[in-house]
Formats: sequence, structure tokens, C-alpha cells
Amino acid sequence: MKCLLLLAALALPPSAARAAQAPWRFAVSGDSRNCGDVVMPSIARDAREKGAKFYLHLGDFRKTYDYDEDMLAERGGKLTVAEYLAGEWDDFIANQLAPFGDLPVYLAIGNHETIAPKTRADYLAQFADWLEAPALRAQRLADDPKDHRLRTYYHWRQGGVDFVVLDNATAEQFDGEQLAWLERVLASARAADDVKSLVVVMHRALPNSFSCGHSMNESAAMTESGRRAYGDLVKWRADTGRPVHVIASHSHFLLENAYDTPYWNNKTAPDRGVLPGWIVGTAGAMRYPLPESLPKGALAKTRTYGYLLATVAKDGKISFEYRELARADVPADVVKRFGADLVRECYEGNFEASRKTAPKSCSEE
Repeated sequence: MKCLLLLAALALPPSAARAAQAPWRFAVSGDSRNCGDVVMPSIARDAREKGAKFYLHLGDFRKTYDYDEDMLAERGGKLTVAEYLAGEWDDFIANQLAPFGDLPVYLAIGNHETIAPKTRADYLAQFADWLEAPALRAQRLADDPKDHRLRTYYHWRQGGVDFVVLDNATAEQFDGEQLAWLERVLASARAADDVKSLVVVMHRALPNSFSCGHSMNESAAMTESGRRAYGDLVKWRADTGRPVHVIASHSHFLLENAYDTPYWNNKTAPDRGVLPGWIVGTAGAMRYPLPESLPKGALAKTRTYGYLLATVAKDGKISFEYRELARADVPADVVKRFGADLVRECYEGNFEASRKTAPKSCSEE
């Protein structure tokens, strides 16, 4: 067997052999409303310079319920409600996605993408080009050749990792259909020798994280379905011995070890266990204060913008580095377009001091 593997490796062109063995990178963050037009271009530039293979955006592209400060500033404060609603997603595409150039971008739906008058149907229509990207279409049809339906949740496999993008944008999610889909994906990944790790992303953090007051605990249905999904991931890790990473945004700060909480540390429950988890809502939205009780030694930052840069090793293990981007990193053409005053306000202000109230489910054991 070793001889066959060696011959197979020698048969590869030198560049392909190196690519098969080399670590590779991807980038992820979310929540780019408010000041995303100012912040996202620097994320795009840095991610490209660091060799990321793609960027994952975890939702909340624009405010929708009110004007985004960047859109308002660019138009000299003159913007009607009708103009804003008609143009907010086009603005996101032009100012936040276009800077990535030919670097693939994958999108997760956030709760602000479903604020009236916007709907999931609107989202699917506007972002169909991203949801029907070649890798996503190929994976969907590989899973089921008869499946020609676009969804707000999807997965694809790349470089030994199964990337699973979920939709918890509204209070009834995850619904039964999405949970059944997730469990089929996990079953398939369990049986696939080429899947060495899972990266599961969504907008809201799964229940009972350190950001419990602003997470899937916001509704009873989300709490129940989110705990079931979390338990599925714990079981997948136990069954396979392979890593699982969970990444969310929704809370506008950076937090490592988000699920190292008393609830998930309860060893008497079979579906419990601490999954490595990040919250990275740092792409331009109004920053939030950190939760009051945090795990010792965890990386936690507020009043920050940036993204996670992940490095995938050839054995499937993934390490994460937070790339913090400063006001000086904003490209000169962006400063000129939106004005130095707005850029300064985005970095020195754009902060909400109040913490979210934790629902009763956050105190359950």
C-alpha cells in the first residue's frame, strides 16, 4: 500500500503534489451593517493578501430597519426610505462584495435580511448568483441529482473540510426540514473518509453560549432546535474523532471558546460537550460590549473590526487567527468616497453600550 501511495504521489505534477500537501486558508466574519462599506474593503484586501481561498460572510449586510450610516454619508444625508430599501442590497454588493474581486464569497442569511419588507424569497432572488456558485451547485447535485432547489442553507466540501452553512435568521428556525437536511449531511460526512473536519457556520450562535442573550435562545423554537443541532455535532465528533468548529456572528464583538459554558460542560447529559466556537460579528456593525462572564484566557475583543483567518492543515486540523484591522487600513479611495468624518466616527464611535437581556433558557442547566 505504501508503494502504491508513493507511486500515486510521484505521478502528480510537482505543483499538484505540493498543493495536495500544503496548508490552505479561508476567511470568515459577519455583521457589516452600519459601517460595512468602510470596513469590508480592508477585510477583502487583507484576506486576499493572506492567501485565503474564500471569504464567508455570516449575515446582516445592511440595517434595513433604518439607514446605514455609510450609505447616508455617501449621499450627503439625502436618502428617502424608498431609495434606501430599493438600493441597500445593491449597495452591499457594490461596496462590500466587489472588493473581493475573483475571490469566492459565500453568504449566510442574517436576521436583518428578513426584516420587513425583505423576505427570504427576496434574499434568494437577490443573491442567487452566490447561492448557485459552482461548488455549491455541484455539491447539491452530488447529494441528490434531482435537487434543483436553491435554499438559504447549504454545504460544500473543500480541502478535507465539510463547510455547513445554516439559516437561523428567524424565530422558527431551525425548522424540521432544515434539521433533517443537516442530519443527512452529517451522516454523509461521517461515512466520507475524505472529510477530516467540519466547519459549521450560521448567523446567530447556537443556544447557551456566552452570548446567550443574543443568540438562538431568543425564541423557544430556536432554543429547542439549536440544542438538537448542537447535540448532533457533539455526537458526530464523538463517533468520528474528527474536529468540529462552530462559527457565528450576530453579537458584534469577537469571542473565542463561546460554548465553554456551564450548560455545555454538564457531563451528566449525553448530548453535552464543549465544541470549539467563535463569535465574530466584526465586519462593520455597531459594536457591543462583551458579556460579563467569560472563559478564562479566551480571546475577547469589542470596539474592533476584522475577521478570522483559518489555516487548514493537511490532516484537517484548523487553527484560527483574528486579523484586527485599524482605521489606517481603510483604503484611500474608500476614505475619499465616504469622507474622513464618517471613517473616524466608524472607528471611534459606532458602539452600543447596553447589553442584551438573557432569557430564562439561558439559566437552565
